[in-house]
Amino acid sequence: MDTGSDGMENEPLARSDEYLWDRSGEPDPEVQRLEALLGKFRHDRPAPVFPEIVRDRRWSFFPWRMRLVPVLATAAAMAAIAVVAFLVYGGKTSPVAVAGWNVSRVAGTPRIGLETLSAKDGTSRFGVGQVLETDHQSRASLQADDVGQIEVDPSTRLRLLTMGAGLKRIALDRGTIHTYIWAPAGQFVVDTPSAVTVDLGCAYTLQVDDSGAGLVRTSMGWVGFKLNGHESFIPAGAACTTRPKVGPGTPYFEDATSELRAALARFDFEDSTPQVRAEDLAIVLGAARKRDALTLWHLLARVDEGQRMLVYDRLRALAPPPAGVTKKGILHLDQPMLDLWWNALGFDDISVWRHWERSWSGGATPVRKNW
Repeated sequence: MDTGSDGMENEPLARSDEYLWDRSGEPDPEVQRLEALLGKFRHDRPAPVFPEIVRDRRWSFFPWRMRLVPVLATAAAMAAIAVVAFLVYGGKTSPVAVAGWNVSRVAGTPRIGLETLSAKDGTSRFGVGQVLETDHQSRASLQADDVGQIEVDPSTRLRLLTMGAGLKRIALDRGTIHTYIWAPAGQFVVDTPSAVTVDLGCAYTLQVDDSGAGLVRTSMGWVGFKLNGHESFIPAGAACTTRPKVGPGTPYFEDATSELRAALARFDFEDSTPQVRAEDLAIVLGAARKRDALTLWHLLARVDEGQRMLVYDRLRALAPPPAGVTKKGILHLDQPMLDLWWNALGFDDISVWRHWERSWSGGATPVRKNW
C-alpha cells in the first residue's frame, strides 16, 4: 500500500481529529484550553433570517447581458480616452500646412473673403482659391519666404490661383500691386484681364483699371508681358501698357520724349488707318535715341511688312546688329536672329524667357534658317 510521503495518507483519523469535526473523539488538552479562552466570544443569539432571492424573469433568458455591461462600459471609456488623446496630442504634432501667402494689415480693413483683417489679428493666411480685397482706405502686405513680397494698394482685388513647387500664380482683377520677387525667373506669374505678367527676376509695379487695361513699370530686372503670342519685354526703367483683347503694347523707357510716347500709344491702340499708323511710326523713329532701341526692336514684329525696312534701318543706326544677324533674316523675322540682336542691346539674356515659354507654354525651340 502506497503510504505517500509521510505514511499517513490512508490511516483512520486520530481521536483528537474526530473531536475537532463533531466533538465525538477524545479531546486534546490544547484544544480545550483554546475553547475556554475563546468561549466568551461565542454567539448565542438566533441566526438572522434573510429574504428569499427572487430571480427577475426578464433577465433569466439573457444572463449574458448583465455580464456584458461592464465590458461595454470599459470599451467606451477607452475609446473616449483615445479620441481625447488624438485631439490633444495628434492635432498639435501633425499640423496641416496651407499653401499660400502670409498677409499683414498695413492700413484700414483689408478682407480675405468675408474675414476682415484688423490690427490685433497679426498675420493671416491667403490660400489658393481665396480672394483678397482692399477698399479705398486699406492696404496690405503679402509675403512668402521662397517667392517674395507684394504690397497691395487701396481698391485692389487679388485671387490666388496656384501655389505649386514650380509655379506661383496670382490674378490681379483690378488695382495696384508692388512686387519684389526673389523666386527663380519664370516661377511667379500674375494674370490680368489683358495680359500675363511673368517675373524674370525683378521688382515692378502692376496696375489694372476697371476696364481691364493695365500698366507695368519695372524698377529692377525685367518683366515679360504676353497674350496670345503677342509678347513684350520690359527692363528696369521701362513701362508697357496693355489693353483687353489687344494685349501688351510696345515697351518704352519712361524718360523717352513725350512726343515719342504719345505717338507710340496711338500706334499701338488707336490708329485705324494705314496712313495714320505710318505718320505715328515716323514720329517714333524720328524721336528715338540710342536707348530707345528697346522700342524699335519690338516694333520690328509689329509693323507692316512694307514698313519693317524703315525700322530696321533706324535700329541698325542706333545699335548695329551683332555678327550672325542679317538684314534678310530680320526682315523675315527669324527668331534666333532677333534674339541675338536683343541680347546685344544689353538688357538681359532672352534665353530665360524662351526657357519659360518651353516650360509653361509647350512651345518648341525656334529653328534657325539660313538667311
